[in-house]
Amino acid sequence: MSRTLEILKQAYKPLRVTIKGKTTILETTDGKYLVKDKKNKDIKKIFNYLKSRNFDNFPNLVDDTRSDLNVYEYIDDVAMPKEQKALDMVDVVANLHLKTTYYKTVSEDKYKEIYENVLNNINYLTNFYNKLFTKIDEEIYMSPSSFLLIVNSSKLMASLDFCKKELDEWYEMVKKDNKERVSLIHNNLNTDHFLRKDKGYLISWENSKIDTPVLDLVNFYKNDYFNIDFETVLKKYAGKNPLSEEEKKLFFILISLVPEVDLQSDEFNNCKNIRQMLDYLYITEQLIRPYYTVEEEKK
Repeated sequence: MSRTLEILKQAYKPLRVTIKGKTTILETTDGKYLVKDKKNKDIKKIFNYLKSRNFDNFPNLVDDTRSDLNVYEYIDDVAMPKEQKALDMVDVVANLHLKTTYYKTVSEDKYKEIYENVLNNINYLTNFYNKLFTKIDEEIYMSPSSFLLIVNSSKLMASLDFCKKELDEWYEMVKKDNKERVSLIHNNLNTDHFLRKDKGYLISWENSKIDTPVLDLVNFYKNDYFNIDFETVLKKYAGKNPLSEEEKKLFFILISLVPEVDLQSDEFNNCKNIRQMLDYLYITEQLIRPYYTVEEEKK
């Protein structure tokens, strides 16, 4: 990267160079530019497609002629509360999905593959936590982290049972379908990848691909669930691009999969990591409970 960057410096003659994470900012008399790795993704092709769909909420690609680097316009972000930023971002994401949506013909194996992948994940997590509980039962003196896990064990396992039940119902709903709604998804959504200036800008498109819009919402939730009111975010999204019942069910299943807790030798960190996992569990339950309450009332 350094050799190509030196060439860019000679071409742009920056007054100032700032390294920010994996990016480089060049400040010149003509303006500011951001330099990033290409990561084997044809960003220009993606942006041209988005423009053809009347979507332009991304920074201009100034130079893509280098083999390893892209040069973008630099967007000066306007400071705003995180909740407001999340709502602005989901509005842009809903537009992205809406304007690039189409229905793709798929075989039954497509939904079966999704079902089996998610089921394998559920089974893995179930076995992981069951083994952990068995190990805790064998402890003579229970550590604080072990106690925190055990007193919440029934809640944790109920969540995994819920995922299994819902996954079976989802598969019954979709297994005969031969169409799937897909769109271009950003596939790296969090509020750090959204900037606001004259309009909203999504940045960091290197992971984008054609897939179900559900994945963008799942990534967004898992990255920002603790900092924002996601119920409001979902309502904002649904007002522009509502999910089908099948998509909504899949979304609830995927966010309800509790993360595998990271246990280390340090007891303080273990308690911290378990508390974070439990926070995720309870916040997610609060988000999806009203939807299932309404469904039960309908029945």
